Amino acid sequence: MTDLSDAIEYLASTETESLNLPFPEAVRVGHMLYLSGVIGNIPGTKELASGGVTSETKQTMENIKRILERYGSSLNQVVKVTVILADIKEWNAVNEVYVTYFSKDRLPARTAFEASKLILDARVEMECIAVV
Repeated sequence: MTDLSDAIEYLASTETESLNLPFPEAVRVGHMLYLSGVIGNIPGTKELASGGVTSETKQTMENIKRILERYGSSLNQVVKVTVILADIKEWNAVNEVYVTYFSKDRLPARTAFEASKLILDARVEMECIAVV
């Protein structure tokens, strides 16, 4: 069996390191980038964007976009997104914002589900996989 440990990079920016979180911002394995769960917090803080699920979703997508670009990828290179909602009834509101970040012919594969509670009482959390 081949040891791939040298091919795995655990990535964190000063923005997330300052928050002292117990996980990396992303992990790169070869040409794949795996983002940890992203919420709609104001960058560099644990404060959520105000205005409810629509504002949090927009901030979540902006955070994802910034992280992807930081590590050499983009929203156009996202192949899979997992959406976790505090209330599945907010799916339509989340989806209205989500689809504006992708071209209609390049929508990533997606899974969504409801969780009983998200970190910092967020309304939405997303994780994604992208090509670098």
